[in-house]
Amino acid sequence: MDVPSWQDEKLGTMKRAALWLVAVVGEGNTFTKAQLREAFPETAQIDRRMRDLRDFGWQISTNREDAELEAHEQRFVLQGVPVWEPGKATRASTAIAAPQRRQIYARDSHICRSCGITTGQSYEGSQERVQLDIARREVIQADGGKAVELVTECKRCRVGGREFAVDLPAVLAKVRHLGALEQKILAGWIAADQREFSDLERLWGDYRALPAESRDRVREALNTDGEG
Repeated sequence: MDVPSWQDEKLGTMKRAALWLVAVVGEGNTFTKAQLREAFPETAQIDRRMRDLRDFGWQISTNREDAELEAHEQRFVLQGVPVWEPGKATRASTAIAAPQRRQIYARDSHICRSCGITTGQSYEGSQERVQLDIARREVIQADGGKAVELVTECKRCRVGGREFAVDLPAVLAKVRHLGALEQKILAGWIAADQREFSDLERLWGDYRALPAESRDRVREALNTDGEG
């Protein structure tokens, strides 16, 4: 089947964006927000139409998923369903009904299951208030199959983990390899649905979050204290 032109205005914007990626950008290559908007000057929400392609298996990375990218860049990683072909751009509604949404939030203790932050808090070092949402997480099952399960995450973690799949058999295998005492400790954390970190562990987290120059100063301070 011949591939239509991305400039064919009879096509929907999402289809044209997909064709633009294929014809102009090419898999594995980067493009900027400015280039995208220049190609579609008549479309105010072209960024959103581009993101819609992810629902059809298209992989488009930002600097959240690809550390080599700048904030204004994206990478066209992999082509998904050819949405420009007849019948390929249709999809069932994936909206989560309000009662189910409330049930998931309650089941997950109203916290982001990835980072532990709760609604009403602000991200550390920022005035940005936390907003929780429901993420669809791909989970590898014990039989090797895959299933999509729902989990509560904050908006930051939800965006950053979009392409992440959970390997449940690997997690279960690690549990089985724990000693009896370690299993008991883990069971306690699971029962309480939380874990208290020691001051040293929290300090390690603080250190890991520091920029390189500040990490050097911490190392120097430890060396100086050790020598004294």
